Amino acid sequence: MKITFKIVFVFLVIVFSGCKKFLDRPPLTSETDDTAWTSEEKLRLYANKYYTDFFDGYGIGVNTDGAPLVGYTNSDDMVTQGNQANLTRSVPNSSIWSYSTIRSVNIMLDRIESKMSSILSPEARAHWTGIGRFFRGYRYSELVKSFGDVPYYTREISNTELDELYKPRTPRNEVMDGVYEDWKFALQNVRLNDGEQNVNRYIVAGFVSRLALTEGTWQKYYYKSNERAKKFLDLAVEAADMVISSGKYDITTDYKTLFTSKELKGNKECILYRNYDPAAGVTHSIASYGNLAESTTNGPTSDLIKSYILNTGGVWQNASSAIQDFNLDNLIKTRDSRFEATFYSKPSLLNKGSFYYITKFLPRDVEKRTQVDLLGMPAEFVGSKNETDAPVLRYAEVLLNWIEAKAELATIGGTAVVQNDIDKTINKIRSRPLAPEAVTRGVVKTTNLSLAALPTDPDRDPDVSSLIWEIRRERRMEFAFETFRLADLRRWSKLQYIDNALNTDLLSGGWVNFPSQLPGALTAANIGIVSVVSLNGTETIYNGTNGSAMIGFYKNTVNKGRLPFLNQPNINPYLTPVGLVQMDDYAARGYKLQQTQGWPQN
Repeated sequence: MKITFKIVFVFLVIVFSGCKKFLDRPPLTSETDDTAWTSEEKLRLYANKYYTDFFDGYGIGVNTDGAPLVGYTNSDDMVTQGNQANLTRSVPNSSIWSYSTIRSVNIMLDRIESKMSSILSPEARAHWTGIGRFFRGYRYSELVKSFGDVPYYTREISNTELDELYKPRTPRNEVMDGVYEDWKFALQNVRLNDGEQNVNRYIVAGFVSRLALTEGTWQKYYYKSNERAKKFLDLAVEAADMVISSGKYDITTDYKTLFTSKELKGNKECILYRNYDPAAGVTHSIASYGNLAESTTNGPTSDLIKSYILNTGGVWQNASSAIQDFNLDNLIKTRDSRFEATFYSKPSLLNKGSFYYITKFLPRDVEKRTQVDLLGMPAEFVGSKNETDAPVLRYAEVLLNWIEAKAELATIGGTAVVQNDIDKTINKIRSRPLAPEAVTRGVVKTTNLSLAALPTDPDRDPDVSSLIWEIRRERRMEFAFETFRLADLRRWSKLQYIDNALNTDLLSGGWVNFPSQLPGALTAANIGIVSVVSLNGTETIYNGTNGSAMIGFYKNTVNKGRLPFLNQPNINPYLTPVGLVQMDDYAARGYKLQQTQGWPQN
């Protein structure tokens, strides 16, 4: 599924690669409510605007909102030189939630019924209603994930309906029951194939597997409702099954190629992706942030580095002393293959947060050209000229959504997970092809996960079963520096993992042998600044004379942890407060908007 995004006048619209030329879309304002609903093609054009609302990919130009890596700085995977990003600690002034997409979708659904009943065939009417209900459910699921209870609307509200416009927040469960029905309808009625460039039932199912898993685990861990959890976890399994059983998708490409290819068309792992085309003026900047020429203050934490499974399938704490060596060369050879595909092969001063440079989004040939052949940086990997395609929805995610939902259901009365479940998900992902460059560096595929011999991890959270712990580890490796980790920690009710007071591995980065690997960092200017942390937690600060002792996980002494956010009065780190402007707007019209649970009303 290929989607190219283009700006026509001031409107973001979709451009499809399958056409001989790009489709120039007229401004939507040229249509009136009487003329905009006269054909299926016009309806399609109206719905196309939701692609840019929901499918960010790598962003566009210098705008990286919703994109991986750059917007991925607040979790236990990333350390920042200096102060770590804080979670929200006070009620903001500005309003936060937006209902523009909800209103737009409700208008579309109304017009399908009121203006297009004689224009669309019953099949087309059901399809487009399913598309609208899918996107409406998607947006509501995002709203409740952030705010909990939110006002719920299933129809267009006029500006004169003040009681509706300013109605109280609808309980989360009531909202999500409506979302559940929207998704069930979409799964049954959206077309199996609406053309290569358009949302189809499998794309809907892939996203529903993600969103229903999110709600199911929120219900289980935050709201402590196994009944509600089961409802949505069952839906996640059903949706993922739809994708898996289709036979349309597979794991056939090495890991890094998924994030660095100029053309993902035909890649069987990409259920949906965003295409970039400089000829259409559509480029991004994500690869430039990891081009081995740009300096960055963000890098991997020691906590993330330690979490990678050994390629033998075990954990480092139980391995021989040789395997426990955290030298980068050794990590590449002994850890899961995704480690090598995610990081540059040498410590780098350009990554000021960790000294391990993230190259997951940089093509291997560019790395070789600039670091081995010592040739110039291609212009397309500077600034916002990047052309690489962005995977938006991957088959590997659907597989991991399925196995996690199955494992969670098994803890609340569902069928137990069996080895075949692991084989067709986690082990299928682990058996993906290796890049020739990785093989040359000594990388091998990771041994299959066995239910009969799950790793005995001394760092496992005792509240989490061994199986679910390993499923979560797999997600962490698979989605490193994408957009999932903080959301995952929230839905598991595990924000304590990013509390610096509880986890000292969050302020240190990669293992560096400074005397042999980065002697240039041992300067007078870095006295009292550069330090290393040993495996047992001992910190050694460079003093100008102890250079030979500077071997360990790099830590900048200026790094400061997040401000406290757990068990603090008037702070709920799991849900977002509503802005004072929004509450004042309600009050000015004689209505009251209740603040989000856990935040002060005034």
